[in-house]
Amino acid sequence: MKFLVVGSGGREHALLWALKREQPDAVLLAAPGNAGTALLATNIPIPADGIADLVDLAARERVDLVVVGPEGPLALGLADRLRSRGIPTFGPGGPAAQIEASKAWSKDIMAAAGVPTASSRTFSDLALALQYIDAHPEPLVVKASGLAAGKGAVVCATRAEAAAAARAMLGTRVFGAAGDLVVVEAFLEGEELSVLALTNGSDVAILPPAQDHKRLLEGDRGPNTGGMGAYSPVALDTPELRAKVVSRVLAPTLAELARRDAPFSGVLYAGLMIDRNGDPWVVEFNCRFGDPETQVILPRIATGLVAALDACARGARLPDLTISSNAAVTTVLAARGYPDEPQKGAAITIPVDLPTGALVFHAGTRRDDAGILRAAGGRVLAVTGVGATFAAAQAVSRAAAERIEFDGKQFRRDIGWREAARG
Repeated sequence: MKFLVVGSGGREHALLWALKREQPDAVLLAAPGNAGTALLATNIPIPADGIADLVDLAARERVDLVVVGPEGPLALGLADRLRSRGIPTFGPGGPAAQIEASKAWSKDIMAAAGVPTASSRTFSDLALALQYIDAHPEPLVVKASGLAAGKGAVVCATRAEAAAAARAMLGTRVFGAAGDLVVVEAFLEGEELSVLALTNGSDVAILPPAQDHKRLLEGDRGPNTGGMGAYSPVALDTPELRAKVVSRVLAPTLAELARRDAPFSGVLYAGLMIDRNGDPWVVEFNCRFGDPETQVILPRIATGLVAALDACARGARLPDLTISSNAAVTTVLAARGYPDEPQKGAAITIPVDLPTGALVFHAGTRRDDAGILRAAGGRVLAVTGVGATFAAAQAVSRAAAERIEFDGKQFRRDIGWREAARG
């Protein structure tokens, strides 16, 4: 088979790694890829939002399956354009991708489907938003409705903080057009869980749930980022919880999307808050594989991934997946200045003798003309440790992260701290 993976981050490197592991003889293409994907695939210098060029590439190369990584090209309709040319594509069409691209529309979908989520109001007028915030109980959350690279949600302890966030989005336009609509919602209490489900539009196959770490600093302090690490499995995950997620979240959401002529196929990512009663509440939906969740989930899928992605793309019955009993922990290595002003260009040294069980997925990397590996983005590498237990996987990830070197490297040493506290 010939696969094309669209994107240039750690998620896409992990997808290519997983495809190659299951089908060693497959021909792999990455567009645009990075220095890590170049070790597995042929990188094609087409940006992820180069819709017409990507469609022409897939047709010209007679690709058997396209896997779209980032949310941006999905929202722009890349999957629709590919399917219109008869090219099997994993990822939702443009209308369905709005479940991530528009938090306001996503809230409307959840309200219509009866999906449990925080109460909210949507604003385009700053004065009205500030008036609503002034009367809202603390704490509260202010979100840019559009795509903001995972940084558009601000948890505010006070109304003053929320007002400042609203002014930054609607006034200063810190997120550009993504913040032209702002969602103000109640703060949900509980513990977060990322549940990703493969779907052909009706049937679902839940992948191993994971827990992400959004804050930059240890102890969940500092600014929100695109994700500083993740781990799987998570003790919160039980058969009872999965049944609730399917019946209360996934099934009604897919049904409502279909009712609105926006059928969803691909991976529906539910960012959940699990309350003290063990009930799931949706924080937000994503229309694609998470990053860095993908880097801990895919190493735990022993067999069946290629068949499942292909079935989703073709609207066929989903096959069974074999899940490993191993645990996985991913530590993200970020550049100096991330997330606000990441510095690029630092030379990277990755030792060849990393601990057994360590996987290094490239995120923001490139090779210069002299062949030197350099940082080329805010999140530079995702270092996954795989082990028989959570503690073993955590130790491998942390040890490997310590040994990789580049100037300004910053990372969290407490990924999975809640799981460690559970013993």
